[in-house]
Amino acid sequence: MAVSISERSGTLWLTLFSPPVNAITLDLVQDLAQIVEGTQAEHPIVLTGKGKSFSAGVDTRAFESYSSDQRRELVLGITRMVKALVCHPAPVIAAVNGHAIGGGLVLALTADYRISCAADAKFGLPEAKAGIPFPAGAAEVIRHELPGHLLRNLSLTSRVTTQDELHAERVFDHVCKPDELPVVTAQALRTFKAAPAFTTVKQQARGELQARLRALVSAGDDPFMSAFGVA
Repeated sequence: MAVSISERSGTLWLTLFSPPVNAITLDLVQDLAQIVEGTQAEHPIVLTGKGKSFSAGVDTRAFESYSSDQRRELVLGITRMVKALVCHPAPVIAAVNGHAIGGGLVLALTADYRISCAADAKFGLPEAKAGIPFPAGAAEVIRHELPGHLLRNLSLTSRVTTQDELHAERVFDHVCKPDELPVVTAQALRTFKAAPAFTTVKQQARGELQARLRALVSAGDDPFMSAFGVA
């Protein structure tokens, strides 16, 4: 499995494990979507990465080797994966432990609360430069979760940014030192667990994005599928 699972006090900790940089492959996408969809509605989720990276985004070498059918599966699978995370009824926390590039940053943006302990890490949306555009679900996430000026600048220039800029732009809710991450994450979980109307308010606050992602998954297609080299 490209995702390891552990349960702590009713919270599911999901750790991306696709060495060396937790790049997004077809296996990782399918594993993560299946795990989140199978998680009980009342269980919070903490998403983090193994090693020095949260996720470096789509594995471009693997993508180039995929058949047309596999590319289609990956594109649709990414939308299914982000839909599962955004639509999970209980709190989803991203514990960003390192680099989060492209799809890795998108994964962090699916979370309801984002903590970063990666002061020296790189963050960005280099899809334009890499030649692999955003799957429809990922595009919806960045449109809803990034301030308009930052969305335009990061996506069109492919520039790399920092934890501090994303915190200043309120993309990250909290930054801390690496050894503080478990404590800060536990504090956030306690706050969310003490909020009995969390699920309803999440639907009110993120309902538009949830509806868009559900519609895309239901449609079973991507408007830019041909851009991924899918016949």
